[in-house]
Amino acid sequence: MNIHEFQAKQLFVQFGIPVPKWKEIKTPLAAEKWAAALNSPVYVVKAQIHAGGRGKAGGVKITKTQTEVPALAKELLGKTLVTHQTGPKGRKVRRLLIEEGAGIAKELYLSLLVDRDSGWPVFIASTEGGMEIEEVAAHTPERIVKELIDPAAGFQGYNGRNLAFGLGLPAMEPTLLNPFVTMLGNLYRLFMEKNASLVEINPLVITRDKQLIALDGKVSFDDNGLFKHPDVQAFRDLHEEEPLEIEASGNNLNYVKLDGNIGCMVNGAGLAMATMDVIKLAGSEPANFLDVGGGATKETVAAGFRILLKDRNVKGIF
Repeated sequence: MNIHEFQAKQLFVQFGIPVPKWKEIKTPLAAEKWAAALNSPVYVVKAQIHAGGRGKAGGVKITKTQTEVPALAKELLGKTLVTHQTGPKGRKVRRLLIEEGAGIAKELYLSLLVDRDSGWPVFIASTEGGMEIEEVAAHTPERIVKELIDPAAGFQGYNGRNLAFGLGLPAMEPTLLNPFVTMLGNLYRLFMEKNASLVEINPLVITRDKQLIALDGKVSFDDNGLFKHPDVQAFRDLHEEEPLEIEASGNNLNYVKLDGNIGCMVNGAGLAMATMDVIKLAGSEPANFLDVGGGATKETVAAGFRILLKDRNVKGIF
């Protein structure tokens, strides 16, 4: 399950990770009131959708004028943003995050996820903050630092120091070594205690007054662990999900809508992926990923067929 940036920052505050002063905003009037209360030299107005690339799509506005904030909020609210992650339909903006600007001296990248090879949590960091990490990995992989965390031992101080020295942080700003290590420990606690599958800060900034601030935040959760976290379940925004995917989750089906015209109903995720490959090999495109699971009943299968047939693009089912 994915959540909005403002929700990620809510968790960051809970776990002691520094963020700018911010507030979720749903109306221009609320934006006006918060801007007056914030009284910042710089205001940042961010559209809240479950997709990256908001800045390039015009979903992030910056102003130094307090009176411009309501107009920027009015411009973004209700707008449909199209990014490389939304598809051509885009996503409608229903809420904003408005926060104070930061005096940025340096941007870093930091994330925590599960390493597929070892099965251990791994920190990934880079000096190339503010960029897509995939681009950095493709063109300058030497600028990426990784640190595996043994789950039996948990995060240790030396893990944080390894990352800090790998980034050259002591040379950049020696006073931030200990705060950086502490922040990594807090990120690890968030990751483990909330059953997250990804925690990403891009960028993590060093400010001109020598502070570390999570300027952006992305957190995703393992669906299998959500039953343990009602507070995380409350973050779910159904507006950001495909209606067919919502219906599928209500029937305990693993369904992901795609853009093709051949519906897939398969028992087992690996076979589902192979089936999609076969469809592409035959010259068509899969309309979905659908794993009915090993314990599927006739009711589950019937629900799966109903969902597939509701997709107007589906011309056949394999």
